[in-house]
Amino acid sequence: MASSRVKIGALIPLESIHGKGCSVSNVPLFEGYNVIGRNDLKISDKRVSRKHVSLNASANGIIEALVEGPNPIIVSSQGQREKICSNDKVLIKDGDIVELIPGTHLFKYTAIGNDNSSQTPQKSPSPPKREKRHSEKNESSVAKRTKQILEDEALARDLQQMEDESLLEGSSEKKEALRDFRVSKDKISDTFRLMRVQGIPSWANLNSVTIPDVIQGAVLVAVLSNYMVDIDWLLSACPTLKNVPHVLVAHGESGASFDHLSKSKLKNWVFHKPPLPISYGTHHSKAMFLVYPTGVRIIVHTANLIHVDWNNKTQGLWMQDFPWKDASTLSSNRSPFENDLVDYLYALKLPELQVNLPSIGNVSINAAFFCKFDYTSAKVRLVASVPGYHTGANLKKWGHMKLRSLLEECKFSKEFCKSPLSYQFSSLGSLDEKWLNEFGSSLSAGKTDDESHLGIGKPSIIFPTVEDVRCSLEGYAAGGAIPSPQKNVEKDFLKKYWARWKAGHVGRCRAMPHIKTYTRYNGQSIAWFFLTSANLSKAAWGALQKNGTQLMIRSYELGVLFLPSAVHHGSSFSCTGNSNVISSGSDSSSHTHKKKTKLVSLCWNKGGDSNSSQEIVRLPIPYQLPPPPYTSEDIPWSWDKRYTKKDVYGQTWPRHVQMYTSEDC
Repeated sequence: MASSRVKIGALIPLESIHGKGCSVSNVPLFEGYNVIGRNDLKISDKRVSRKHVSLNASANGIIEALVEGPNPIIVSSQGQREKICSNDKVLIKDGDIVELIPGTHLFKYTAIGNDNSSQTPQKSPSPPKREKRHSEKNESSVAKRTKQILEDEALARDLQQMEDESLLEGSSEKKEALRDFRVSKDKISDTFRLMRVQGIPSWANLNSVTIPDVIQGAVLVAVLSNYMVDIDWLLSACPTLKNVPHVLVAHGESGASFDHLSKSKLKNWVFHKPPLPISYGTHHSKAMFLVYPTGVRIIVHTANLIHVDWNNKTQGLWMQDFPWKDASTLSSNRSPFENDLVDYLYALKLPELQVNLPSIGNVSINAAFFCKFDYTSAKVRLVASVPGYHTGANLKKWGHMKLRSLLEECKFSKEFCKSPLSYQFSSLGSLDEKWLNEFGSSLSAGKTDDESHLGIGKPSIIFPTVEDVRCSLEGYAAGGAIPSPQKNVEKDFLKKYWARWKAGHVGRCRAMPHIKTYTRYNGQSIAWFFLTSANLSKAAWGALQKNGTQLMIRSYELGVLFLPSAVHHGSSFSCTGNSNVISSGSDSSSHTHKKKTKLVSLCWNKGGDSNSSQEIVRLPIPYQLPPPPYTSEDIPWSWDKRYTKKDVYGQTWPRHVQMYTSEDC
């Protein structure tokens, strides 16, 4: 029992760096093994695990801490603030500060002396004046370090705010752009949405979504596809999942991460890692398929199922609900969306789930099951990547060749002839100029109404600079989710393509992008827009081989393509009770109507080339168009370089532990 052990110190609660007080009492620590968790601290924050950190304390007051839970801790020691991730260890010494969750639940470790020859409590002697002065000096240095960190962070925020305001200066329309993008929170959206970010202005989160906004209602079956999965966080962030009878998770985890995942799963959850026939591939697709009594909800998004991705980064998603087919349409021809969806699900080789659905009976949840829904109202086209060597009829079925084939079928306004392209992503693969030209040819496909080819567009590569990362909401820690090595980033031929991440109009300059988007545009007019899990890499998009007769892809990816011709009008179906929901951008009539569409960014000027015969569809593209090119001082972020200039938290890079370990995160 604790009362028979030697006390060597205590964790003293402090205020969080966000100014929130801590209501927890002092936590005594004893020689040997200690465990700190949610129940021990009597706090309700479910980010703190029941067994969050184990502490092995020695008689000399030094503690070896092991992070047991899935969320990282922060240890501040001698001016250095280090993130320690799950299953990693760190030594904690007298005076160190521990953040059980980065930024919150702060404790200072204070060691005390013990007389090991007796367990009888003794009155502690008054410390000598010299020791007292030393103690005060320690307190003073800690206070100074904390003050400096807060001042650095405040300065960085002020600088970023001035930069954002400079971008928006003289343009009230741009400043109000996100406010003009109105989607009712109680209605399903069938267009592109940004995810909510903590720590940005409230106006910037208007019409943004959280994971409970997506997974809601009476879900019968959930198929979750992702790369990284933190079940503890997922269940705390979205308690609805606890009540879903059947959950299938297709993931990309391996090693210790998968072991932890297996131990955390609920009994009615099934895990599946899709086969990877070619080395260095990943299962990287990010999607959700939610079956309801009334239909299915499909979500394609860009976030891993982890806390930082849904709270600290710029992310995006698309979702739409589809009803069950009735008897008259069950045997009808598949829509293009349905063909692409079912082909992709077959490629995942999902295990079959035998379930009993109310009013439907016993069914097998497999790829064919998803033919039971009516996708004729789909407002996007799916573009997926599947590992393999694709030839013949399959050459244009996946990757950038699939995107090329879809664009070749479309007619665009003449304003997009030779118009520019933007590539925006969070990880850069090992590229060469030949492949970049191959990729650019696919994204430049398409014709005008008079059958003229649009022509090759000049691309910009939108990518965070070192300063963007240093001054971001997370500081250098954000760089762990931008895992591009120096050897990939610092190729000479890339210099002419680099463009800045500028997101002032949506308040996300400091929320580093984990979103991946590709688009062709002219000013604020959009020819097409693609939201995807695919970073800019051959592994994700595929590379042509054998004189263009074979496409080699390493990884699974999934994205949605917005085309003017694919946008339908009228009322939309909802699985969660709003059976006659009006889609964003459509008029209020309940019947389907024909009207040409025009895709635009939020910063499109309504008084410009507006046309009453056009339906305007606003897309909250989170970066400035056209993107400003790098200046001579701008350096693209590389996660394997050393940066000694301190970030907003007073830290340098690299850290000992990095969150992402794959090129395609």
